[in-house]
Amino acid sequence: MLRKVPLDQVRLGMFVYALEGSWLHHPFWRRRFLLDKEQDLHRLRESDIPGIIIDDERGAAPEPPRTFRPSLPVAANPVGRDAPDDRRPAARVAPMPSRWRVDDEAALARMIVNKSKRAAMRIFGEARMGRAVTVSGVVPLVAEISAAVACNPSALIEAARLTRKDDDIHLHSVAVCVLMINFARALQLDERLVCELGLAGLLHDIGKVGVPDALLKKPDKLSDDEYTVVREHSPRGYELVVASPDAPAIAAEVVLHHHERYDGTGYPHGLKGAAISLYARMASICDVYDAITSTRSYRQAWAPAEAIAHMLEWKGQFDPELLDAFIRSIGIYPVGSLVRLRSNRLGIVLSGNSRQPTRPTVKAFYAVPERVAIRPEIVPIGPSFRDDAILTRERPEHWNLGDWPALRAALLARR
Repeated sequence: MLRKVPLDQVRLGMFVYALEGSWLHHPFWRRRFLLDKEQDLHRLRESDIPGIIIDDERGAAPEPPRTFRPSLPVAANPVGRDAPDDRRPAARVAPMPSRWRVDDEAALARMIVNKSKRAAMRIFGEARMGRAVTVSGVVPLVAEISAAVACNPSALIEAARLTRKDDDIHLHSVAVCVLMINFARALQLDERLVCELGLAGLLHDIGKVGVPDALLKKPDKLSDDEYTVVREHSPRGYELVVASPDAPAIAAEVVLHHHERYDGTGYPHGLKGAAISLYARMASICDVYDAITSTRSYRQAWAPAEAIAHMLEWKGQFDPELLDAFIRSIGIYPVGSLVRLRSNRLGIVLSGNSRQPTRPTVKAFYAVPERVAIRPEIVPIGPSFRDDAILTRERPEHWNLGDWPALRAALLARR
């Protein structure tokens, strides 16, 4: 299990999964490692980071808090009563929950998403007013998002989706930031690079501050001239980021080329295949996935499973190997997927399971034989026949579910 540990509780034998705080202050270049050297422990404790995230299944766990046991005076044993049995084991003391192991992870995710949205609004506002874009202030926030993604990526991804209103460019930017961080972690990239890619995701659409809202929110198909105006957001955003004194070069690359397509049909330069950087190819996938799973003025959102099915069908648009890796990074059954269970019920996926992707958390809510709604119930997905199992993904339109987006949002909100 992943746990957040403050520096004063770090000890040898722990497996470091992630380092919190700004990557500028990290004392290590390695992303994950076993803490087995005294000098590394000293470097950690002397650093400016607030804490680390450990994996206690690959290393030592934090020591449980000690309980106060007052010493009592010895008295004669009262007649007719048993003497206390000192051989009985003491009651087990549960470890203190870490910051990310809170009762309401969805509420914590919404808090981080809302804070990130405010940061995106500030940066986009600077660009809109013609001021220099400063990103140093959001570096700690991106690191916080990265730490949260390490513990529960599904909660953050879903929070960004449920919090959003139509065509909210700021929350779209936050969602792409989260997806990029999760994707980079799945590819086992260096921690510093993970955070830079998260920052790139946050900035990827900054050039749209120069595009009229009427075009961005137009419900009808854009004319050729209008489409030309919209396409200018990539080079315009590149100019804004390059002019920023503290933006990493990776962010500029992603801003400029996240609309390039693997088959060469994208823009602004029509790059093809490996000529598109790895980071821009990643951003292209994250950007499209979030866009088509979100409601826009010109169409309804697709469910995650439906979105993935379409992305797999769009041959030539994405790097196929990267797309497969992205699908694995968000789970075989993405949050919000409609699935059919062995118990002949329909369920919705509430959260993924990175260690056992075929066993996500599912809430059953519909009886298939009777075709009626039932009382929602969390269903254990396991390997034995005593547990339930997922048989197939389902398309909501094949079932009499009414307003599926509204029902889906309600089921996810009531976890």
